[in-house]
Amino acid sequence: MASTKAALIDATAETRESLEEERLDRVFFALSDPVRRAILVRLDGPALLVSELAAPFAISLQAVSRHIQVLVQAGLIRQERTGRVSRCRLEVGPIFAAAVWINRYTKYWQAQFDTLAAWLGGPNGAGRSRKGGRR
Repeated sequence: MASTKAALIDATAETRESLEEERLDRVFFALSDPVRRAILVRLDGPALLVSELAAPFAISLQAVSRHIQVLVQAGLIRQERTGRVSRCRLEVGPIFAAAVWINRYTKYWQAQFDTLAAWLGGPNGAGRSRKGGRR
């Protein structure tokens, strides 16, 4: 009985982890397109009509709508329809989850920044000049 319960817990954890990975995949896919990123930037404020979102782009309203659907599927946008009117609102939760995932790797970036700072001279001014020599 205990081994069955442990197996069920493991399976549940694996399912949850798999779902989280799928969500993250959808978020990164959605963010991979410059038009979709620009749509998200435009939504940094009040909800906008699809036509308002589409206005600055040199693509059809239908193409913008397809981009919006990718963002909706990724959970980055909530689309609310009232009759034929569709408003879009930014959802920050998935962006936060992506930022948390990316943040796991900051220790590698920080080490690179520390190395660069030491090479450039860091806070005490010692180090190399721009031409490669010592100051």
